[in-house]
Amino acid sequence: MSGLFAPGSVGSPAADATSDRAFLEALLAAESALVRARAAVGLAPPDVAAAVTEAAADVGRFDAEDIASRARESGNPVIPLVAALTSAVPAEAAAHVHRGATSQDILDSALMLLSARTLDLILADLARTERALAHLASAHRDTVMPGRTLTQHAVPTTFGLKAAGWRSLVLDARDRLIDVRAGLPAQLGGAAGTLASFRTEGEFGRGGEALLSAFARELALCAPVLPWHTLRTPVADLASALVLTAGAHGKLAADVLTLSRTEIAELSEGEGGGSSAMPHKANPVRATLIAAAARRAPGLAATLHASLVAEDERPAGAWHAEWEPLRDLLRLTGGAAREGAELVAGLRVHTDAMRGNLARTGGSITSERVAALLTPVLGGTAAKKLLTEAATRAHAEGRTLASVLASEPALREFDVTALTDPAHYTGYAGELTDRALERR
Repeated sequence: MSGLFAPGSVGSPAADATSDRAFLEALLAAESALVRARAAVGLAPPDVAAAVTEAAADVGRFDAEDIASRARESGNPVIPLVAALTSAVPAEAAAHVHRGATSQDILDSALMLLSARTLDLILADLARTERALAHLASAHRDTVMPGRTLTQHAVPTTFGLKAAGWRSLVLDARDRLIDVRAGLPAQLGGAAGTLASFRTEGEFGRGGEALLSAFARELALCAPVLPWHTLRTPVADLASALVLTAGAHGKLAADVLTLSRTEIAELSEGEGGGSSAMPHKANPVRATLIAAAARRAPGLAATLHASLVAEDERPAGAWHAEWEPLRDLLRLTGGAAREGAELVAGLRVHTDAMRGNLARTGGSITSERVAALLTPVLGGTAAKKLLTEAATRAHAEGRTLASVLASEPALREFDVTALTDPAHYTGYAGELTDRALERR
């Protein structure tokens, strides 16, 4: 996979962790873990477990393309992989390869192992992003900028509060990923989720819990209460956490894309990308790649959620439909996390542009504040009418709102210049930023 269509994830830690080779390694790890688990509970000789583990560790001896090609005959790559692994181990160990398991046991366990490794990488990038956003929020606690609603100036806010909001989303994503990561389960149920093959051979004398626990422990995954061949909560939860993480980064990217427009220019990427036709451009490439990932992620998650509807004890199609979307979602989210960390670390904040944009409406951005002062005197309807007319007149005549209101009798006792200064109307933005930064 060259990544020509995936610049947002190519070369990222998440892409490496979900490569074909990594998936093959995870499948082999699941197979060898099963033999070690059986040895741990006295169901296989230790030397056999060591031999299978040694063979499975040599990933280079297995041809991923050949296994993929032969998977078409069986519908999944585990069956040809088991054949290849069985041929690679000593004769006395061959009977213990894949013993008692079904293909879905190995593939589900491998996907959970792959997901766990990828989530660890994503969480590391989220930590970088969180720290950088905390610094931005603190440094710009009182940096006033226009607040915008429905694309228009609303009331003043601060860049510190905006950055604190981004950080809050990143922390929400982090917390959900940590919860999901902690609960990723191994899979072991046998042909129909009953573990009958183990009991039939007298291998279940110590109880299924011992083998399940040993298998999960070998993979550093959780031991499930039940086999979950058609109980796909782990995959659905993982999908939800990943799409939230992609969306959290998407919100950040959407704001950066808006605020870095030439006409606004309040933010810019530290190293913008070039244009193939326009030498003067420095495109917000990282934010663009994140936005693309955030748009794709919900569709992938929808496929994974749809696979909750899995018939019988082993489904046809529902389980198979998860493999590619899950890997794509891990890659997309991992790529977005990498780009997000780099974007925030190099983000440039242009405070002069923020002040300039605040001044574009001549103080009208504070009309809510003036209306609140006039309402007790004139009544709500009259105050709103007066401010609407004053703002319209100020815009039409190219004047400030203060100059228009200077002759208003109800405001003679006030300093209208200070009253219409955006810096004096940021509400509790500073305190809200402080409160947000207390979260760890």
